Amino acid sequence: MTHSTARRSALRGLSLAALTLSSLTSFSAHADTPAVLRVSAIPDEAPTELQRKFKPLGEYLSQATGMKEVFTPVTDYAAVVESLATKKLDLAWLGGFTYVQAKIRTNGTAIPIVQRAEDAVFTSKFITADPSIQTLADLKGKTFAFGAPSSTSGSLMPRYFLLQDGLNPEKDFKTVAYSGAHDATVAFVAAGKAEAGVLNTSVWDKLVETKKVDPSKVRVFATTPTYFDYNWTVRGDLDPAIIKKLTDAFLALDPANPEHKALMDLQRASKFIPTKPENYAGTEAAAKSAGLLK
Repeated sequence: MTHSTARRSALRGLSLAALTLSSLTSFSAHADTPAVLRVSAIPDEAPTELQRKFKPLGEYLSQATGMKEVFTPVTDYAAVVESLATKKLDLAWLGGFTYVQAKIRTNGTAIPIVQRAEDAVFTSKFITADPSIQTLADLKGKTFAFGAPSSTSGSLMPRYFLLQDGLNPEKDFKTVAYSGAHDATVAFVAAGKAEAGVLNTSVWDKLVETKKVDPSKVRVFATTPTYFDYNWTVRGDLDPAIIKKLTDAFLALDPANPEHKALMDLQRASKFIPTKPENYAGTEAAAKSAGLLK
């Protein structure tokens, strides 16, 4: 072998070694990068409030699963459903009706894993600032505000119970508006944009507690019967081991633990309990009855 040939051979060996080292380093860095858990929620409150509520929970889930949690806010309810169906999300906070829509959109593969104990006996509050409105019957001829069209507690179930009481919003109310979110409905009624409205009990209670609404001016005049509402749902093809870790993490939350209680208070949860698709059969029936599903 000539000196020149030997030199070229040595350079090729060094290049190959460098390439191999680069590949191993790249692989090692990739292996050390935690998998991402992509999370979102229906925008039933202001985006800033959703971020505030879910940040501590996201950190807790990251610790429990070993995955990096990324929370992505969306602008409407349909976007969460579509993102679950197209595998852009792994976990989502849904209302009962949104879950039914996700179940249909994913051909039954979306899986509700847990709900707050409160969600098994959820209610909605009808509110007004008009002293002439004392009962649901007094809503005839009045302006009215629902939340978002796909909201379980701000639209679907209140509408269902109104129909059960013989009131058809489009026929019996002067106008029907959609505020887009529960806190926005309160703002509508407080500002006189609607003579009455409806929102979920949990948000109403929070707004009263934080003095963001004056109940002497905007008051509750009726409450719906109970129904199943919110849950945490995963996409159906998520790794079963991850689903188990997520489920176990929610069920392990203990209000006796101060750190747990702080994040549970943000979720307005006394505890989390398992849930199942069958719990939302009534929601699906109500949607069909109201003409919102075929």
